[in-house]
Amino acid sequence: MTIEERRARDRTARRRLITSTARSIAEKEGWDAVTTRRLSTEIEYSQPVIYKHFASLDEITDAVALEGFEELAIALRKARLAAAADGAVGAVARTYAAFATDAPALYDAMFVISTRLPFGAHSPTALSVAFAEMRAAIAPRVGGEDVDVLTEVLWAALHGLVVLDRAGRIEQGRLDDRIDVIVNRLVVDAS
Repeated sequence: MTIEERRARDRTARRRLITSTARSIAEKEGWDAVTTRRLSTEIEYSQPVIYKHFASLDEITDAVALEGFEELAIALRKARLAAAADGAVGAVARTYAAFATDAPALYDAMFVISTRLPFGAHSPTALSVAFAEMRAAIAPRVGGEDVDVLTEVLWAALHGLVVLDRAGRIEQGRLDDRIDVIVNRLVVDAS
């Protein structure tokens, strides 16, 4: 291994340590608790070392969000591939909701906290892959409808349900029922 390769590996490891520590603090105490001072204390690196890897806390949050999109894409793919064709949309929808519920601070970094990540046509690869997994589940079940629009509607509806459920703004314990309504209204009988 060359010196440059070792330095690159060490730099990647430090970046990963910073993002995983930020994520851990946020999951335990919320994103307001994530500061460069707190991170430097937790990882035992000076604040200038953190700023050598990330220009700002926003950049750290964006990096955490990208990690989240990668994890979400993997989870959605596993759910889609494990389900029967006619159950893929429901499996993906439930996986999405479970992902958001199981890691609320990560989900917030991805969708709630203001971010500089572009959504839409210029989305980062990780976000596009997550969208593609949801699209792959719904595409065979939408008949002649616009699959991209229906995928966006599914994503938006699930996001709304998750946020409202987490905030206690809708009756608790009925998330699966609501997911069934969304899935049953969006998909058509393929037979």
